[in-house]
Amino acid sequence: MPLELQGILGKIGGQYFLNESFTLDNLRRQRQEQPFQIIHLATHAVFAPGDQRNSYIQLWDSRLGIDQLRQLGWNDPPVDLLVLSACDTAIGDEQAELGFAGLAIQAGVKSALASLWSVSDEGTLGLMREFYRQLEQAPIKAEALRQAQLAMLRGEVRLEDGKLLTSQGAIDLPPELAKLGNINLSHPYFWSAFTLIGSPW
Repeated sequence: MPLELQGILGKIGGQYFLNESFTLDNLRRQRQEQPFQIIHLATHAVFAPGDQRNSYIQLWDSRLGIDQLRQLGWNDPPVDLLVLSACDTAIGDEQAELGFAGLAIQAGVKSALASLWSVSDEGTLGLMREFYRQLEQAPIKAEALRQAQLAMLRGEVRLEDGKLLTSQGAIDLPPELAKLGNINLSHPYFWSAFTLIGSPW
């Protein structure tokens, strides 16, 4: 989601790739040219138990299979934080414990933030904006996630009058989210799906 990525760049800097530029080749090339410490994928994902070829993260022109994560070279140097902002990215089975996130950790990523069920766009947008704000001051990533989830639980992150309100202020929502009206994002459905796997630091 463009709004999610723009908010993150405002906090940590870097680059983002949308639509035609969000390809497997570009993902590999950009990481080789500049070893980003944080990689954030805001897209669609499917985890299907059994045959690993049925599980994927959607890119613009192709699907990144769960079995392709090791080929991305995210262990040299290690990615410090991989955020899998999509549905079901921490769901696994006997062949892929903790799904995409678990395999990313096995492939050399230090920490992965991923979801345990299908997530809502509005809840994920709020959580991610707050997580990156907390990450600026929290001593460890796990604490940043905890503080972001607490802010949502307390109702500090919500949709109101066509804006997303967070502890860092208000931002205008795109029309598809603004039309949802006022939503209190304090229910656990909106914030508790995400978990941190790997190193909490």
